[in-house]
Amino acid sequence: MGIIYIMLVVSLLLAIFFLLSFIWANKTGQYDDDVTPGIRILYDDEEVIEKSKTE
Repeated sequence: MGIIYIMLVVSLLLAIFFLLSFIWANKTGQYDDDVTPGIRILYDDEEVIEKSKTE
């Protein structure tokens, strides 16, 4: 029966640790923009139109 209490305390401490880690990550901006960097490489660069010197 004692092991159940130990496991309960350990699991609660682990859950609190992960919750605090998640809150910290949100407050520091870790999840602000997770889509754009992965698809940015798929976009083409805008074409640069050079003006000729004769114009």
